[in-house]
Amino acid sequence: MSQIALFEIPRLTVTEVTRRVRRLLEGDAALQDVWVQGEISNFSRPASGHLYFTLKDAGASLRCVMWKGDALRVRGMPLQDGLSIEVHGKIGVYEPSGQYQLIVDLLRPAGEGALYAEFMRLKAVLEAEGLFDSARKRPLTNFPRKIGIVTSSTGAALRDMLNVLRRRLPLAEVVLAASPVQGTEAPPALVLALQKLNTLVKPDVILLARGGGSIEDLWAFNDERVVRAVAASKSPIITGVGHETDFTLVDFASDLRAPTPTAAAELATPITILDLAGALRADRLRLNEVLNREIEERRAGLESLNAGLRFYSPARRLQTESQRLDELTRRAARALTQRLALASAHLAGITRRLESLSPLAVLSRGYAVVMRLKDGKIVETARQAPGGSDLRVRLAAGSLNVKVQESFIEES
Repeated sequence: MSQIALFEIPRLTVTEVTRRVRRLLEGDAALQDVWVQGEISNFSRPASGHLYFTLKDAGASLRCVMWKGDALRVRGMPLQDGLSIEVHGKIGVYEPSGQYQLIVDLLRPAGEGALYAEFMRLKAVLEAEGLFDSARKRPLTNFPRKIGIVTSSTGAALRDMLNVLRRRLPLAEVVLAASPVQGTEAPPALVLALQKLNTLVKPDVILLARGGGSIEDLWAFNDERVVRAVAASKSPIITGVGHETDFTLVDFASDLRAPTPTAAAELATPITILDLAGALRADRLRLNEVLNREIEERRAGLESLNAGLRFYSPARRLQTESQRLDELTRRAARALTQRLALASAHLAGITRRLESLSPLAVLSRGYAVVMRLKDGKIVETARQAPGGSDLRVRLAAGSLNVKVQESFIEES
């Protein structure tokens, strides 16, 4: 016979149990910053960009998820089932299925743990010294006239960069300071190449680059000596080491990081020869407009000066005075003609008056002038020409010589 409980037995829902488990797991600090090594299985990369896989070893398996933002950093890594890797992340619980999983933020091939630890240690030291501060980054010029390159003289990275520079900005002078880019001899050679470029060439920008490779192949660019040489460079430096997912310490010390050597050459030449040609054409058009406008303004000013010069020129004054002379001449001629006409009219009047008073006019009416022949005196009375006197009688036409036979004196 069963006994009825006096108090209700507390019960939890599945959700509540799962959340308690989640809080326990996520409250364990050791499980929130953990490195796990294993072999990939059930690898999946859906369209969302997240990565889903299982890490397993001989004794157990662990479900893992890597969100898209973190997965982009390993896009170039050939992830596949059976690959042995090391991952970093934190333990969480996926409540809908009640499964715990590792949320991964870093992923690398197995065996790189020691190098990565050294990378993080040196990064912290140099960062504390301020070598990575953004305030010390040097500005880059948009139009470098001299470009220095530090890389291997036989690598594909050099050919790629030269092709880009030749296509984008063939006007720039390119100086190569060749150096090995991997191995024990690489760090001092890279430092020397950077120092030579800064002291002898003094380029506008330096490209420090090499092609992709493993973390061991790229390790020269994590060397402290090389990082300090990059930070101490007088010329700004663009790094293009490895592939897009590869990060080295020189990337933090440089003034600009490019994902590849080719991209570094492109970033070094933001203004291309095509841009310069377009700008030159635009400048030529503006210059022509300015020149044409200036020419028109100068032409208008010159025409104004010419007009003023013509107004004040001696030739114009001579023309004016010549015209004035002609006018005065015409006026003088008219005045003279008028005066001559007046004088002629006056003379004609005088002539008429003289003619009216002239003895000849009287003679023409039948009168005559009698003069003594001996002395030419005019005979006015008979007493002056007694008988026997020789006289000359002036007629209207001609004259007569006469002798007085007898004179008659009339008594008044």
